[in-house]
Amino acid sequence: MDTTSRTVDGPESLKNTLHQRGLRMTPQRQLVLDAVRDLGHATPEQICAQVQRAAPAVNITTIYRTLDLLEKLGLVRHTHLGHGAPSYSEQEHQHVHLVCHECGTVIETPSDLMNDLAERLSGTSGFELDVTHVALSGRCADCARAGS
Repeated sequence: MDTTSRTVDGPESLKNTLHQRGLRMTPQRQLVLDAVRDLGHATPEQICAQVQRAAPAVNITTIYRTLDLLEKLGLVRHTHLGHGAPSYSEQEHQHVHLVCHECGTVIETPSDLMNDLAERLSGTSGFELDVTHVALSGRCADCARAGS
């Protein structure tokens, strides 16, 4: 799997990336990438709903296949923000997700906050943590205040 970070700015860039891999550009592929960009962090179902606004005939299977391809190309990545479907975002996002298990709010925080943990894991077990693929569960400030 190619996980090299890339920036794909428009249809021509996506088309070039696909052609370099021997793949062809389809309107559905561009619509899926555009939806991921527009939504920020979204489940396949949310992406499907966005794509279907422009192309009602596109089904969820096509969305999953396209997301899988775009991830293999290093253009998007997924994160599990809790129970349920993964959330997809553009590859260039470099942050940790803080997920409130009470209200579902997702807060993005700089990934460098995980540097000490990543270094410790590397030193003790040789494990290389992908800090951009981390979601931490807890309570957001609003829910913590409401609960006290």
